[in-house]
Amino acid sequence: MNANTPDLRQLAEPELGTVSRSGIPVPTCVPAEAVNQDGIGKPGEYPFTRGIFPDGYQGRLWTIRQYSGFGTAEESNERYKFLLDRGQTGLSVALDLPTQCGYDPVHPMAKPEIGKVGVSLSNLSEAEILFQDLDLSRISTSFTINGTAAIIYAMYLAVADKQGVPRSKLTGTIQNDILKEYVARGTWIFPVRPSMRLVADSILYSNEVSPRFNPISIAGAHVRDAGATAAEEMAYTLANGLAYVEELRRRGGDVEKFAKRLSFFFYVHMDFFDEVAKFRAGRRIWARLMKERYGAQDPKAQHFRFGVVCGGSSLVAPQPYNNVVRVAVETMAAVMGGAQSIFTCALDEAFQIPTEFSAELAVRTQQIIAYESGIGRTVDPLGGSYFVEHHTDRMEEMILKVMAEIDEYGGVIPAIEDGWIQLRLAERGLERKLDTDSGKNVIVGQNFFSNPDEEIGVGEVFSLDPAIAERVMEKYERLMDTRNQAEVDAALNRLAAAAAKDDENIMPYLVECCHAYATVGEMVSRLKQQWGEFKEPVNL
Repeated sequence: MNANTPDLRQLAEPELGTVSRSGIPVPTCVPAEAVNQDGIGKPGEYPFTRGIFPDGYQGRLWTIRQYSGFGTAEESNERYKFLLDRGQTGLSVALDLPTQCGYDPVHPMAKPEIGKVGVSLSNLSEAEILFQDLDLSRISTSFTINGTAAIIYAMYLAVADKQGVPRSKLTGTIQNDILKEYVARGTWIFPVRPSMRLVADSILYSNEVSPRFNPISIAGAHVRDAGATAAEEMAYTLANGLAYVEELRRRGGDVEKFAKRLSFFFYVHMDFFDEVAKFRAGRRIWARLMKERYGAQDPKAQHFRFGVVCGGSSLVAPQPYNNVVRVAVETMAAVMGGAQSIFTCALDEAFQIPTEFSAELAVRTQQIIAYESGIGRTVDPLGGSYFVEHHTDRMEEMILKVMAEIDEYGGVIPAIEDGWIQLRLAERGLERKLDTDSGKNVIVGQNFFSNPDEEIGVGEVFSLDPAIAERVMEKYERLMDTRNQAEVDAALNRLAAAAAKDDENIMPYLVECCHAYATVGEMVSRLKQQWGEFKEPVNL
C-alpha cells in the first residue's frame, strides 16, 4: 500500500454522497416546479428524448449479444454456435491484437498475442471458417475493430459473396471509429487524415452495397474505460460523430442518406441515473444537431441509435461474483435508457476469457431482464420523473460544455493531432484511480467490504490452448503455398494505386484483395507505403 493511501479498513462505512460520478449535484428531492414537463415530449417524436421508436421494445427487443472470440476461427465458430443455441440473437466478434493492429500471425510483433484477446483473422480463408454454417442473411454481426475495420468489413462482404448471401441482406455493425483509438486505445495505424478518408470510404460504399449494415459505431466506450465521466464520454463521442459527418459532407455524401446508418456505442457503468440521463440527453442533442446544424429532415437521419456494453472497467477481480449484480444493474440502466443492442460482460472478464458457464450466465441476465422484469414493456418508464428529467437537463448542460471546449480548441482532429484530448483523458483517468484509492468511489469487495483473506478467482478457469499460435501459423503458411500469387500481387497493386489518389474509394479494391486471399498484413503494408503511420504526440 502506498504511504499516501489511507487504509480503508480503518474508515467508517462509506457515505452515499450527494454528487453523481459525473459531478452532477443530486438533490435530496426535486420539486415538481423545477422540471419543465412540457418539454419532455413523446417517444418516437423529435427530439427523441424518450426514445426513437414510439412503441419501444414492444415493437422490437434489443439485440442480445455476447462479445466473444478467441484462439482460432474454429474455436470461435464453436463458441458462436453455443451462444446462439443459448438464445443470443446477434454475434459480437472480438479480434485479436495482431488483427486489430494490421499484423499477420507470422510477424514478430504478432506471435506472442495470437488469439489471446480475440480470434485471429488474417485472411478470407479464416473468415470463411469463422462464419461456417452461420446464415449471414439472418444474423446481425458486430465487429469491434477500428484500425483495420475497412479490411474486416471487406472480408465480411467477401464471405457473404462466397456463401451466396446478397450484400443487401447483411445486417450488423463494424465499429470503425478511428478517432477514439487515438485518444483511448491505441490500435491506430495510419495518420488521422488518411484514416478519416478510409472511414468515409467504407461508410459511403456500405450505403450503396449493404444499406442495412451500420458501417460505423462511433464509440465512447473506450474513452469511458480510460477515465472519462459519463458526460465526457457522451461529449467526446458526439464531437467525433460531428467530425465524421463533416468528412462525409466534404466527400459529397448526402446527410439524409448516410446519417441513417450512423450508430453509436457506449459502456454502461454503475451510477444508474447518470447512465440513463446520459442516453436521454445524448439522443436529443444529436437530433437537434442533425436537424438544426445539418438540415436533416428525415426523422431517421436524426435518430441516435446505440449499442452498449454492460461491464468493462466497472467489473473487478476481487469477489468476482459481485460482477453478476453489477452487470444486471447496468443492463437495467441500458434498457431504461433505450439501447438498441446490449452486450453483457461475463463475471470473470476482469481476469480471463469467459468460460461457457459465465458466458451463458451473461446472456441469461439479459433474458431475465427482458422477459421477467417487465421494465421493457413500456417506453422510457422513467420519463416524467422529476429527478430523472432534472438529471437529464443537468447532464445535457455538462455534455454541451465539454463539446464547446472542443470546438473552442479547433475541433476534434487538431485536438487529437496535438494530444490535447489525450492529455485531458489521462488526467481524468488518474483522478478516477485516486478517487478509488481514497475511498471516494466505493467499489464493494475491492476498497470497501473486502475480505483480505479471499483468493481472487472463480471455480472454473478458462485455459487457452498453448498450441493455438502454431496452428494459426500453419494455416497461414498453407494459404501462402496454395493461393494464386499473381492474383494477389495484381490486387495489391491496384489497391496501392487507388490509395495514391485522393478521390478514389478504395473499398472495392479491398474487397478484391480479400477475394484473392491477400492478408490483412499485406493490405496494411501497401497502405502504409502510401499514407505513412501515426506518431503519438507527447505532452508532459
